[in-house]
Amino acid sequence: MARTKKAQAEKYNLVIVESPAKAKTIEKFLGKGYKVAASNGHLIDLPKSKMGIDIEGGFEPQYIVIRGRTALLNDLKKQAKQADQVYLATDPDREGEAISWHIAGALPKEEKDVHRVEFNEITKSAVTHAIQNPREIDMGRVNAQQARRVLDRLVGYKLSPLLWQKVRRGLSAGRVQSSTVKLIVDREREIRDFKPQEYWTIQAILTDMQGKHAFEASFFGKGKKKLVPKSEAEVQEILSAVRGQEFAITEAKKSTRQRKAYAPFTTSTLQQDAARKLGFTTKRTMMVAQGLYEGVKINDRETVGLITYMRTDSTRISEEARAAAKEAILERYGAEYYPAKPNIYAGRKNAQDAHEAIRPTYVQHTPQSLKDCLTAEQYKLYNLIYTRFLASQMAPAKYDTMSYSLDAAGYTFRASFSKLKFPGYLAVYKEEEAPSDEKVNLSMPPMGEGDHCLAREITPKQNFTSPPARYTEASLVHTLEELGIGRPSTYAPTISTILDRKYVKKEKKMIVPTELGEIVTEIMEKSFPDIVNVEFTADMEEKLDTVESDGKDWKGIIRDFYGPFEQELKKAEAEVEQIKIPDRPAGIKCELCGAEMVYKTGRFGEFIACPNYPTCKNTKAIQQKIAVPCPKCGGEIVQKRSKKGNIFYGCANYPACDFVSWDMPIEEKCPVCGSYMVLKRGRGKAVYKKCGNEQCPTNQKPKKEEENA
Repeated sequence: MARTKKAQAEKYNLVIVESPAKAKTIEKFLGKGYKVAASNGHLIDLPKSKMGIDIEGGFEPQYIVIRGRTALLNDLKKQAKQADQVYLATDPDREGEAISWHIAGALPKEEKDVHRVEFNEITKSAVTHAIQNPREIDMGRVNAQQARRVLDRLVGYKLSPLLWQKVRRGLSAGRVQSSTVKLIVDREREIRDFKPQEYWTIQAILTDMQGKHAFEASFFGKGKKKLVPKSEAEVQEILSAVRGQEFAITEAKKSTRQRKAYAPFTTSTLQQDAARKLGFTTKRTMMVAQGLYEGVKINDRETVGLITYMRTDSTRISEEARAAAKEAILERYGAEYYPAKPNIYAGRKNAQDAHEAIRPTYVQHTPQSLKDCLTAEQYKLYNLIYTRFLASQMAPAKYDTMSYSLDAAGYTFRASFSKLKFPGYLAVYKEEEAPSDEKVNLSMPPMGEGDHCLAREITPKQNFTSPPARYTEASLVHTLEELGIGRPSTYAPTISTILDRKYVKKEKKMIVPTELGEIVTEIMEKSFPDIVNVEFTADMEEKLDTVESDGKDWKGIIRDFYGPFEQELKKAEAEVEQIKIPDRPAGIKCELCGAEMVYKTGRFGEFIACPNYPTCKNTKAIQQKIAVPCPKCGGEIVQKRSKKGNIFYGCANYPACDFVSWDMPIEEKCPVCGSYMVLKRGRGKAVYKKCGNEQCPTNQKPKKEEENA
């Protein structure tokens, strides 16, 4: 009898999430009677070593337990067997739904019901509400994820071997990846083919007749017709007509202009703003945001999820969040800073609107109040998210504007001015750029229609049209979203993949195609036009969305795609010729045979090798210098790779100096012991600073007797 009571006392409800950091936070919210375990992402997936799709059997995926995850899955099964109820609380998106489905399928069926719960923010109220309102697993979401996974596997595992055979080993192709590379290649072609066109601008410094008030006006045209001078001869004709003439104000318009606040962040707009304002890559933005979402320790006991789920294309916010923002705005700024009607933002076309916009979970947690609890990167990103959200609920900024049209000898000049009258949302969220058609905060001359001005100075300037700008990460994400290529969760991994594969490279933050990227794109354009066609890719994305929204048969969509694709593949295997990419000279003489060494690409990236291989097998690693002196000898620190391809850092004076570190050293010194600091990467979290001296008190764990004291 006592044994039975003891067994009953050990019962609990099991909640399974993806991240260990999230598990700790949620377990504190739920308290006694709940145990929270983490799956660490996917446990079951398609095999890496083979296609894993039964094409003849109707494109049925052949899932396996991921290598190295069997013990974790068995542990979850064991915990589920002992639990009263099992709640699957993986991320609230298609991938999270699929992870829950796989886990549910692996758990013992006869034990108990398995519930799916979903929350958009890791707060006590959101988590407890989700537990109290479980649902069934959404097979529409699961099948939408399966469809994308299978389609991407078919494209990748069928095309990649062709590229290996025709171009070089280690290459890959993908549905979203290949379209993205083509966008970058097409932009580079536009730049190469661009022919500059000459045009001229004319600026005039004008004053009133007494010479007291000066302002700048720009040439517009003749009468009301716009005219852009294309040659110096045209400019001289205009100048000879207007010089010495009075400029009569033919029109003066005074008005008030409003600038409405921007919507709260979606994944795309967050990535773009973080790139522009903080210099973050898309990958870094998502990594830091993940840490803010999963939870940050803000005092000795409390761990709090600071933002809502960071993969979303919705600008919607909850009424609870809107009310909290209103209260904060009224308290901090006053009633005039809150709009007469709440700001509601229209969603983008084809947006899934599954989750709220990215916003702070608690408005009372201001960035400044948490500064000491966050890393520098976390603080910067949280401040960006917080201020954007609060500003999105505020009144518009108001400007007093004045515009003039002036006539001189039949030619028209225009001037415009703008002065901030009421800051509105700008009191919180500053913008770098002023409206493009206005000169902001310049003194407005007290003049009106019928008044005359004199030209103090008239300056012509020769200009030439510029080619389209290369993509930055921000502008590329914007374009992918506008064209409907990929979804919020794919932007960061897609950009990382094409950089890692050396299809593109970065030059001063601009993304430029490599020779390899252009060669692969040409092959894809010729043999697989649909794969790299922007319209086709966007249309396929919409079809895949209908699996979730309308319950469409996902295998039918795959079947319709695969037939023509298979024919193109057979044709390409027969017709595409072998392409050899010439090696680039490295500017180094081989010390063994005297040949000019070249850059080659291997399993772990580029390296320098002798071209006389296999006669001469001399190779050298490409050493990337880190701007930090060696802590031991003061020499240069360089980035290296181990035999297994892992990155580490060592002294360039090796073997004379044997300094080595798995973590990247930085210039900052430890405030406790004075040793060098390193950047350490936590599991699924942002990078943080750590003392490189293992004997430093900051790296020592407390002894058990101290912990139990």
